Order: sequence, then structure tokens, then C-alpha cells
Amino acid sequence: MEKDRRQTHRDFLKDTLRLQIDFRQTDQNLGKEPPPLQKPAAEGQALIPLPGTDSFETFRGTDLLDAIGDRRSHRHFLNEALSLAELAFLLWATQGISKVFAPGVALRTVPSAGCRHAFETYLLINRVTSLENGVYRYLPLEHALVFEHPVEHLPARLAKAALGQDFVGTAPATFAWTTIPYRMEWRYDLAAHRVIAMDVGHLCQNLYLACAAIDAGTCAIAAYHQERMDELLQVDGDDEFTLYLAPVGKI
Repeated sequence: MEKDRRQTHRDFLKDTLRLQIDFRQTDQNLGKEPPPLQKPAAEGQALIPLPGTDSFETFRGTDLLDAIGDRRSHRHFLNEALSLAELAFLLWATQGISKVFAPGVALRTVPSAGCRHAFETYLLINRVTSLENGVYRYLPLEHALVFEHPVEHLPARLAKAALGQDFVGTAPATFAWTTIPYRMEWRYDLAAHRVIAMDVGHLCQNLYLACAAIDAGTCAIAAYHQERMDELLQVDGDDEFTLYLAPVGKI
């Protein structure tokens, strides 16, 4: 029985499902409109503009060979705030838009199967200059933030949602990526979910490398309490749910 369960989960890693799908029947090939590139700001939410790429010049000079060779996961951070420009740089590096081709289709700074980019980036902020603590969301089309909601006792609640990993709760900023599966399902139907799992790794690796340019570190977190994290972000847990976390701080 245990061997059968393992084999079932191993099969998720294989691309054999693709051969069983009639791609002529996907929503894309049936002519349905693609889902939007990002969740729009809610009514009444003010956009918080972020420093643009001109402000990133100060982060140049990091050697790529060194950044890759020295890559480590960091679980201890200095008691130092991130600047808004540093946060903007990390957001651009992980989900920044290079070119919009058509409604629902855009090139970004990370690759994605079929250019679908099935993620939203939430930020749980403890110490970022000029930002109040709470939960924010990145709008890559505008390169801006929206404030989603305050959270009382954020460090404690975040650490609890991260299954007791206290450093997640106390980091200056924690990236929380949710997925909206339909963005990928629209094109790939049941073959979508395997590539969503691959794509989120692209985001986090870019975060690791970008952190090297601002003397910061991060740690990919895949162990968390699903319901508590979804509740903390106020997502529904079905059409959008938490997939990956990464606390960031100076090292």
C-alpha cells in the first residue's frame, strides 16, 4: 500500500498526463478570454508607487559567478529595515514585466510555461522604510503595491502559520506567493499543476540571486499550515491559495 501511494505521487512528476489530454478542448482553444495578468486593485485601494528601474543602478556590480557560488539559505537576519528601493528591486527581479504582448500575455523577468505566470506576490511587512506593517500585494503591471490589510500580532501569527519557524515571522519582509491555477489551466487543463510547481521555483531562485545585490538573504519555505497562511493572506483557498514563502532580511 505504501509503495502504491508513493508511486501515485511520483507520477505527478512525470509528463505522462499530457498524452491523455485533448488540448483542443482547453479554454484557450475554445476561444475563451484569457484570465487577467494580475488581480486588480480592489475598489478604494490606493496604489503605492514603487521606485523604478532607474533606482536600481546602485545595486549593479554583483558578480553572477559569486552570487551563484555563494548562494545559501539564511535563517538569521540583522535587525535592520529594508529600503523601499530594495524591496522594489526584489519584486521586479521576481515578477517584473518586460513587455505586454496582448491581454493576459506578458514577458516577465522569470520564465513561465506558456507565458502564463499563475502567481500573485503578497508581502508580509515588518520592517520596510515608509511602509506600515501588514499585508501588501504587488501589482507588476503598475510596478506598485496595494495595502491589503493590517494584521495584529503579525510576527506571532506568521510564525504560527509557518509551523513554528520563528525567523519567518520576524523577518523584515516575507514574500508569500499564491497561485491562481486557472491562469495555467486556461491553456494546459490538467497538465497545468505540474508546471505551476516548477514555475514557482523560478521565482524563488531569482529572489536568492537578487538578494545578493542588496546584502540580504532569504530562505525558501515550503512547510506551512495551508489554512492558516491562506487566512492570513485572506485568499479563498480554492481559486487562489498559498504556494511558497520566502522571508528576506539583511545579513
